[in-house]
Amino acid sequence: MKKFLVIQQKMVGDVLASTILCEHLKIHFPDSEVHYVINDSTLAVVEGNPFVDKIILFEKKNRESKLAFYRFLKSIKKEDYYATIDVYCKLESNLISYFSKADLKISYRKWYSKFIYTHLFSYSHNEKTTLGHAIENRLLLLSPLIKELEKPDLAPKIHLLDSENEEARQFLQEHDVDTSNPIIMVGLLGSQPCKSYPLDYLAKTLDFISEKCPATFLLNYMPDQKDSVTEFLSHCTPKTRNRIREDVFCPSLRSVIGLFGQCNAYIGNEGGCSNISKALGLPNFSIFSPWISKTAWFTFNENSKNQAVHLADFKPEILSIPKKQRKKAAADLYQTFKPIFFQKQLERFIETEVIPNQ
Repeated sequence: MKKFLVIQQKMVGDVLASTILCEHLKIHFPDSEVHYVINDSTLAVVEGNPFVDKIILFEKKNRESKLAFYRFLKSIKKEDYYATIDVYCKLESNLISYFSKADLKISYRKWYSKFIYTHLFSYSHNEKTTLGHAIENRLLLLSPLIKELEKPDLAPKIHLLDSENEEARQFLQEHDVDTSNPIIMVGLLGSQPCKSYPLDYLAKTLDFISEKCPATFLLNYMPDQKDSVTEFLSHCTPKTRNRIREDVFCPSLRSVIGLFGQCNAYIGNEGGCSNISKALGLPNFSIFSPWISKTAWFTFNENSKNQAVHLADFKPEILSIPKKQRKKAAADLYQTFKPIFFQKQLERFIETEVIPNQ
């Protein structure tokens, strides 16, 4: 029996995207065993995945203690893997790949780690991609193992239990959320300020939606971001404010995912939340940060269900600015990314993807 190790230590969106590697491996090697190394903070998006036989959690202690990391590497060495697929390609995953002792070690071409791997690939820059570079670059890593994918358009999925869906339904009922009207999950903040659409602009975006449909808005945020919630609400019109249920809050990521599953759409910052919504099959309207590549992360964009906007859609000249400079100038660039730029696209999205599903 072949045993595969997939390594993806990073954020929720990255971990979700790489689950497709596990699924492809199971499709083409049904009798194999697939193990998946992820950061413990991202466990919720992999739990219950039928294509992952073993989830190996990379914990904070492994990063902070050399002894703990060495013990982790020794546990990897004992597994006798046939192949490792290192999607992360940083020092930690380089060492995990090295200690795996696998016959095949697959990753991306980096000068500092090329001696570790048997197969190396350069990133794709296909400008006509509908899958997105984030997906296409992952599929490259399967080519030493699979000549032709049986399901090349496979999308990442989150697998919720029936009991989790029922708990989420009961949670909404207990909080008197009107499910007869559309429920929209709002990605209030990105993972960092340079990935967060200005709160006053996002408020105007919800004000616009309020005029188009009688939606209830749920806010996705962390407990320590309560001040940002208060600021956001101060920018909303009374009509919009009355439709926002900031009190409907779940403490764990897995329970939040269950809540996502009861919504009709996601609108907000591109990132982990937008990827969660896609993995649950929700219509998705994402607002990209000016420094993030839309070509990479606007995945599965072949239909109206997944929509995304980027400042470069309206001011393409910003792409002539190097990525690092755009990141530093994100706050100023965001100020030029006014909600009115994408109102027509948002209106079509509401009319075609949200209202018909209520």
